[in-house]
Amino acid sequence: MKYLLIPTLLCFVFAVQAQGPNLEKDYGAVENKVIEWRREIHQNPELGNREFKTAEKIAKHLKSLGIEVQTGVAHTGVVGLLKGAMPGKVVALRADIDALPVTERNDLPFKSTVTSEFLGEKVGVMHACGHDTHTAILMGVAEVLSKNKDKIKGTVKFIFQPAEEGPPPGEEGGALLMVKEGVMENPKVDAIFGLHINSQTPVGVIRYKSGGTMAAAQSFTIKVKGKQSHGSQPWSGVDPILISAKIIDGLQTIISREANLTNEAAVITVGKIKSGVRFNIIPESAEMIGTIRTLDYDMKDHINKRMVEMVADIAKAYGGEATCEIREATEITYNEPALVDQMLPTIQRVAGAANVKTQKAITGAEDFSYFQKEAPGFFFFLGGMTPGTTESFPHHTPDFKIDDSGLLLGVKTLTEMSLDYLNQ
Repeated sequence: MKYLLIPTLLCFVFAVQAQGPNLEKDYGAVENKVIEWRREIHQNPELGNREFKTAEKIAKHLKSLGIEVQTGVAHTGVVGLLKGAMPGKVVALRADIDALPVTERNDLPFKSTVTSEFLGEKVGVMHACGHDTHTAILMGVAEVLSKNKDKIKGTVKFIFQPAEEGPPPGEEGGALLMVKEGVMENPKVDAIFGLHINSQTPVGVIRYKSGGTMAAAQSFTIKVKGKQSHGSQPWSGVDPILISAKIIDGLQTIISREANLTNEAAVITVGKIKSGVRFNIIPESAEMIGTIRTLDYDMKDHINKRMVEMVADIAKAYGGEATCEIREATEITYNEPALVDQMLPTIQRVAGAANVKTQKAITGAEDFSYFQKEAPGFFFFLGGMTPGTTESFPHHTPDFKIDDSGLLLGVKTLTEMSLDYLNQ
């Protein structure tokens, strides 16, 4: 289905320099296509490991450009390979393609009305994190680069990744599974670039941080065992709810008293606690689940070690038992400083030096980090907020909104970074 490209948000034009007049012409030709693709994908979102129609659309487009295409990677991922006119290095570009179980609440004419099932419940489905823009941008980059193979010294690998928000329970998925299946090999990737749209950064602005950029995310489960008794006689039992409260309090002292927060930030959050069935029964057990966010590997190791020790010791002090199981979710999104220094002049040339800004680390997580474990990577943030907006809505919320006029800068930046990296 085609969409009439009537702007729903104010559009702003920014002067962006390309490598040559041919690229400027190609950028101009692809902009409306990118906006149309983004709106089509936005209106037809799919959850992680279920992005069948999205993957089909991507593969069809890449094949039409003469790009070598592999489908079914990590379930629904698509990988394209574009070989330049001259031999050289291999650069990878990544876009995530999955949506979230969020019911859209804004007034966009292309808003999602899709519903699906998630964890046994009927839910709305929405691109509430901007992955639709990432997908459309990379499709645009593929089109521009495919028309300029004579300028490419080496190979460009396009990675369209499913399940960035996490695969369904009991399934593998995302960047980790793509790496396991060899996406960074054959040919071996020398560097990888990725971007993330940001609803609270103005259109035309690019933000980045060298080194640790986004946090490693871990989940944990704490199981507390006490002794059941009547609620009127707590002395005859061991209260797992009380022990849980002491554990929650104790865990925060790891952050406030043991973590060197002048180095990097760290977070321990208990997101759920479950125990008991009735007001007058002290239950036998309790269970807590939560998340750990770290930006430094030494801090991560220390926090993990102390959590396991503290949980057991606190429970023992109150007559109970407890265990703490910690599971990996993502690694630290780490921008290789040498690669950042190498590519920063390109980004400044494309966006304008005044529009390229450093930022502090983010405690949110990104599985782009798994690609960066295999090759040096650079992950940056692209402005998607209409300049002058007084209220913008955060990612993962029903009112999340992106200004389409910011997409072309993403296309230009990834294209120019790829060409400059390969030709240096």
